Amino acid sequence: MASMKKSFEELKNTTQTAAKGMADTTVQAAQEAVQQVAESSKETTKTATEEASKQTQTAINSVASKAQDSIKGFGQKLVQK
Repeated sequence: MASMKKSFEELKNTTQTAAKGMADTTVQAAQEAVQQVAESSKETTKTATEEASKQTQTAINSVASKAQDSIKGFGQKLVQK
């Protein structure tokens, strides 16, 4: 009977150790996945910010160019009068 109880205790300990190992591995894998998502998100945000900045600069340049053309045209009209 003592031998059977000892076997069950060993089985219990082995099972607990295996379960803890699986839990630790699962937690580590989840942490790595979260880290990868965070890095990917950061890269996506950076790319989106850079693109928005480029588009904003293009729009500013376009408006500035049109304003410059308008000012030149207005200046030429003043000179002609």
